[in-house]
Amino acid sequence: MSGRSLVSRLVRPRLGVSYALLELSAPAAHARLFSTAKRLLTELPNTRLFRALKEHDPASLAVMHSLSGRSFTYGNLTADVLRAKEDLEQKAAKTKGKLAGERVAFLAENSYDYVVMLLAIFGCDAIALPLSPSFPTSELQYILDNSEAKVLLATEKYAEKADQVLKAGLWHDPLFDIRQKLSEGSARNEAVPLKESKYSLSEGPAGGMMLYTSGTTNRPKGVFIPEQALAAQALSLLEAWEYSSQDRLLHLLPLHHIHGVVNAIVTPLFAGSSVEFMYPFNPDQVWKRLAAPFLPGSNSSPTKSKITFLTAVPTIYNRLRSSFQSLPEDIQQAAKKGISPENLRLNISGSAALPTPTKAAWQTLSNGNVLLERFGMTEVGMALSCGLDPADRIDGSVGWPLPRVEARLVDTETNQVILVGEEVDANGRAREGEIQLRGPTIFREYWGNAEATRESFVPGDDGDHWFCTGDVATRRVVEGAGKGTSGEWARGPMYFIQGRKSVDIIKTGGEKVSALEVERELLSLPQIAEAAVVGLPSEQWGSKVVAVVVLHPDAQTGGRKGKPWGPMDMRRALKDRLAAYKIPQEMKVLEAIPRNAMGKVNKKALVKQVFDV
Repeated sequence: MSGRSLVSRLVRPRLGVSYALLELSAPAAHARLFSTAKRLLTELPNTRLFRALKEHDPASLAVMHSLSGRSFTYGNLTADVLRAKEDLEQKAAKTKGKLAGERVAFLAENSYDYVVMLLAIFGCDAIALPLSPSFPTSELQYILDNSEAKVLLATEKYAEKADQVLKAGLWHDPLFDIRQKLSEGSARNEAVPLKESKYSLSEGPAGGMMLYTSGTTNRPKGVFIPEQALAAQALSLLEAWEYSSQDRLLHLLPLHHIHGVVNAIVTPLFAGSSVEFMYPFNPDQVWKRLAAPFLPGSNSSPTKSKITFLTAVPTIYNRLRSSFQSLPEDIQQAAKKGISPENLRLNISGSAALPTPTKAAWQTLSNGNVLLERFGMTEVGMALSCGLDPADRIDGSVGWPLPRVEARLVDTETNQVILVGEEVDANGRAREGEIQLRGPTIFREYWGNAEATRESFVPGDDGDHWFCTGDVATRRVVEGAGKGTSGEWARGPMYFIQGRKSVDIIKTGGEKVSALEVERELLSLPQIAEAAVVGLPSEQWGSKVVAVVVLHPDAQTGGRKGKPWGPMDMRRALKDRLAAYKIPQEMKVLEAIPRNAMGKVNKKALVKQVFDV
């Protein structure tokens, strides 16, 4: 069904919803497929996600593997999820175990199997815990132990990795191991008995998802996001970004982060969109895929359908931009059509700050497609976003609170809420405040860490609690934006992220410096390819501003008087762009700045590595 993996054997269609059936074009075949999918869905939880799946055309494309061309409809997906759910529950029952509310960890490649695993776990009313295959064994052991996971699932590709985790002896025995060969049995075509769902809408499910933070300050924390919060996050994005069944999303992201799971799988499934996996990221392959529908001789096959939705991190857009000129001329021309506004209806950048040159270059390359910036984090999903109207995509801004999200700024000096209209102090300076959030999209708790959970929330005047993001921003009205053209939610003053409260706000000589602002100016210089700005201890200034950069090749020998471009060149270039106290006092040149899978820099680790502080 879906290849040779053991997961595929587990999720083989139960009711004969097979390719042979899907190849039939007669109305009777479609009716049979639709009827089968409806019956299957009566066996799955009565949650908002599964109710949404019930409404989709079972013959429409759900998931596709870009390079191989393997494709799976919503009918396939429904049947395979039910089979996987039943196998999970049967295995658990043999050991007198219950899956509802338990953590079910899984290792899977970016594929259809991942989607089936995720939904099958939701179907068991359990808590899905996706693991990163790139993590070392010790890190996986920590996550399994900290989460008290009861089950470890693995595809055949990662069976050896799962064995290493289990054999290390640092984790308790699982209820069962999905990698054991399952009895194949035979596909059955009899109807599944209709039955009342055991899930009550009033009571709500016990399941959801758990993701682990990056652990930049302490060990990673498990963030438990209940099913209700996941659904609220998806519905918020559906309203703001208008996913539809006509969308084809090209999936380029890792799947142990909120961005890759909620934005690029859960929400498209709510909408009936198609998700096309292409991972790991390869810029030439991405360009070829974007170009494919617009090359001579292209047809209407699934592999030639245009991509309408792309969500990625700034590093991906930078690499695409860098590799474009090396493409053959016909690919270049077709790719430019593929990313133009009339074809790629939405291109989103997030998970890290978007440099102005990257945004401008992409807009030029795509004949006017403006990257949409947004702000989110593991604990809250997406919280702020610019709008679909290009006029609502302002450089440096992450827009407005999304539907179902309530946001406020709390002054970092006075701890007072900054009300709308009070964003400027008596000296005419923009007031900086921590972003605090509340609403149905917020996570429930840090797993097994009541103290961290308690410290992350503060009570409001009405008794409801606000989540403290640790991110600092300013807020201001932007002329021409926020007129409601992107929706009623996109009105009023816009948010501008200044950085993390503890890392990106540098206090030097009594002044506060936004590291992100300085990075943005550094990246606008033609000599600099990458930049990270940090604060180092200083007896004179308290902290001093320091830049860690990667130079473009021509800047390594093309500086002043033929010497490598250096700190004095940097300071001269920034003299008319930044106040003197914001200009870095030192500059360290590296061949590459270490980043995680989502393109983020761990600045605390960087300072220790580069400056030994």
